[in-house]
Amino acid sequence: MNLKSNLQIVVFILAVLVSCSEPKNEAADTKEGSKSFKALPVSTEFDVVILNGRVMDPETNFDAIRNVGIKDGRIALITEESISGKETIDATGHVVAPGFMDTHWHWPRPVGYKLALRDGVTTAMDLEWGCYGPNVSKWYDMHKGRSQMNYGTGSSHEAARGVILDKIENTDSIYDVCTALAIRSLTQWATGVVDETTGNELLKTIDAGLQQGALGVSATMGYWPGATAREVFEVHKLVGRYGRFYAIHSRNTPSNATLEANGAQEMFANAAALGAPVCMNHFNNPGWELVQELIVRMREQGHIVYGEVYPYAAGSTSLNAAFIGPDNWVKKLGNKYENTLQDPITQQYYTMETYKEALAKTPTKEILLYKASPEDIPAWMALPGVLLASDAMPAAFGMWDQLPWDVSYDSLPNVHPRVSGTRAKALRIARENNIPLMQIISIASYNTAKHLGATGIKAMDERGRMQEGMIADITIFNPETVTDNSTYEKGMVPSTGIPYVLINGTIVVKDSEVLRDVFPGQPIRFEPTTESKYEEVSVDLWKDTYLVQPGEYLHDPTSCMHSIDELITQNKK
Repeated sequence: MNLKSNLQIVVFILAVLVSCSEPKNEAADTKEGSKSFKALPVSTEFDVVILNGRVMDPETNFDAIRNVGIKDGRIALITEESISGKETIDATGHVVAPGFMDTHWHWPRPVGYKLALRDGVTTAMDLEWGCYGPNVSKWYDMHKGRSQMNYGTGSSHEAARGVILDKIENTDSIYDVCTALAIRSLTQWATGVVDETTGNELLKTIDAGLQQGALGVSATMGYWPGATAREVFEVHKLVGRYGRFYAIHSRNTPSNATLEANGAQEMFANAAALGAPVCMNHFNNPGWELVQELIVRMREQGHIVYGEVYPYAAGSTSLNAAFIGPDNWVKKLGNKYENTLQDPITQQYYTMETYKEALAKTPTKEILLYKASPEDIPAWMALPGVLLASDAMPAAFGMWDQLPWDVSYDSLPNVHPRVSGTRAKALRIARENNIPLMQIISIASYNTAKHLGATGIKAMDERGRMQEGMIADITIFNPETVTDNSTYEKGMVPSTGIPYVLINGTIVVKDSEVLRDVFPGQPIRFEPTTESKYEEVSVDLWKDTYLVQPGEYLHDPTSCMHSIDELITQNKK
């Protein structure tokens, strides 16, 4: 039996497990909207009505032809009866789904949002790089009233390392990946090792972002060979005090199956020890099977643990990423630049010589990195409980703020196709591989809302669901024709088959065109607080806590861990 046959069997088994794990849809027993919301009468003049669409809700497994009435930004009625409104969308032959969400979006600018909207995305968050902690409030203010889609960010671990270890003085303009050149062009953010003093500065900087309402801590740890296990543990401990997640591009990613799993195990061990939430960014790499099993088993034990996948075998990174250096990528892992490292603009693969030349001239240049088997993609899409997240990087690195909203897609420099096609490709793959449609809708919307909502993000409790009373973030697509159009050769072609997208009840995509000057996007954010949860870390304090002191004997060594027990209890409430 060949590899392809084995994969087809795996996908079939996963699809069956997905179907069996969900409640059966019996119309007589299904309530359209399980929340305590009083539906409006059919006589209401709604703001928008969506007629004759196949309404699908992953939380309840509801799946039926219905009419949907939207009023004041919410789903006010789901009914078989006739309804009318100020605007009417005929959804005959289309699926009416909860708006798609992306937890790994690095292009929070108008042109990036346009591409995401064409792919059905209603909420885009950067939970891998995030925002420099002290500037989180400024980042949210920058988007207020100017965003076509919902937006959110985490407090950046990488930015804190860069500012502290590279001694960057002007931090006013450091926000997100779009302004990361100030850090990425230096070196200590990646190779530096924090000591007791700089480690505490790091924690204070990250804590500033959490106080300002950041969704959690975002960490690109795979880029920092200088990060110690203690540093990562202490940051996880800090964010755990808030009950928020630590979203991590894990150590050793990308590499081989064993090292990838080891990176995940570090994160999961910390999460288990601290009782703190964790997200593993893009684990669609070698070793994904074990990582998924670890995630499932941890969730069975009550931990808030989840992971992201995207439907592409290649990733995207910068030339100066430590993990693609020749000592690691070539000598240690046995790869060749000639078939794994590609320039997205010229389509030429690098050699050792051209890699070194380009690294010296343009160290932050974006490249494509082929790191996994394309035959695994259908299986990734059939994993229950995962999040579909693109890891979309901006085009025109260093120029994104100058790109006009109406720039033609053809004129944009080429980038990874996941920027524009992640959701549509997942839907196409499901159609071609007999993966349940509800599974794709779930990983594209509901799973994100469920896992983030479990950490206390209230905005997530009202999204990701097609139910009465929920916020009307809605994506309408044709299940028979929806498809991605971008390729590695031409990565900026919008998806098709997604004619309508509504955000907070407002139509933003109409007849497959993104509407201009429509800004219904809302912040996805915790309420800011003045209460810091930073606690100083020191060698002396550790000794006082974990070593037997003169004149005492601890029959039960766990008695010195009362503070950890309190933390675990707090996170379980």
